Amino acid sequence: MAIEFTRKEQPNNPLHGIKLADIMEYLLTKYGWEELGERITIRCFTHDPSIKSSLKFLRRTPWAREKVEQLYLASI
Repeated sequence: MAIEFTRKEQPNNPLHGIKLADIMEYLLTKYGWEELGERITIRCFTHDPSIKSSLKFLRRTPWAREKVEQLYLASI
């Protein structure tokens, strides 16, 4: 019942229910680290990249997370 309530709460949010880790896995599969670093120029993608360090940075940095989410939405 709580899940249905949450869906009704954000019916126009295409990212609702999608984990940041899943977004990163998708983008890495589609682009790889090199192209991802070219598309979104942030250090965690260009210098010794890893999923763990990228997720940590993205969770703390709203502007970077927004860029990643926008790229994800544009690529699906």
